[in-house]
Order: sequence, then C-alpha cells, then structure tokens
Amino acid sequence: MKRLLRLFCLLVVSVVLASSAYAQDDGVLGKWKTIDDETGKAKSIVDVYVEDGKVYGKIIELFRAEGEDPDPVCEKCKGDYKDKKVTGMVIIDGLTEKDGTWTNGKILDPEKGKWYKTKVWVEDGKLQVKGYIAFLSRTQVWVRSETPETPETPE
Repeated sequence: MKRLLRLFCLLVVSVVLASSAYAQDDGVLGKWKTIDDETGKAKSIVDVYVEDGKVYGKIIELFRAEGEDPDPVCEKCKGDYKDKKVTGMVIIDGLTEKDGTWTNGKILDPEKGKWYKTKVWVEDGKLQVKGYIAFLSRTQVWVRSETPETPETPE
C-alpha cells in the first residue's frame, strides 16, 4: 500500500512539473520569428525577455534578400535610435502583464522609424503582436524560432 501511495505521489509531482514546463513554453518569452503581415515572409528573429519585471524584445538576426544591406541601420528612426544598427536593437519596450496579455509598452517598426503602442499575447502557440495608434491597429503573428543555439568551439 505504501509503495502504491509513493508511486501515486511521484506521478502527481511529475504531472505538475511537466505542466509547469509546458506553461513556460507557451509564454511570450523566448526567440520568435517575425512574419511580415503584408508579405508573409520571415523578417527577423526577436529575443523576447524580462528585465526588471517588464518585457522587452531585441532583434538578434535579420533575414535579408539578395542585394539588400545585410547589416542595415535605422535611417528613419529618431533620437537615440537614429542611424543605429537594426540587429541588436530593442524594438519591444516595457510591456507589463495583465491577465495573460502584455501591454502598456511600445514597439518600433525600424523600416518606418516609428513607435506604436503595443500588446502581445500567445494564442495557439503563436505570438500575436498588435501595434496601434488611436483606433487604427495592425497585428502580426510571430512563430517560435527553431534557431539552434550557437555551438561551442572545442578548446
């Protein structure tokens, strides 16, 4: 009987740990492949992370077509972002969480050099990214990146 009780407890703990890991996978954090809502093409990989209780997103890789500048700068941006490299740029700024949605922050469109209010949430395993000004909005759907980690070089 004790053996059966231990087995049951082990099973319950395993299920709780597995569901906790699964819930983390469904969160907004991690690497996401951005998909242009107008062309349907992948544009970049954005690393979404938490810093001081707020969510940020940084471009870590760009996908460029033949003939395009492989390492562009944000020519249309203003202020501190003017003429800065797009790769490495923080484009999601200061989101806070409420009921599974991250909002009260902003997102940068480096091609237009404009900041928009934004909110993001996960739906069906995909990141919904909604940028808006007043009553006008646009939503992109980003997918989890399958980018492998950079292999370590042997010493």
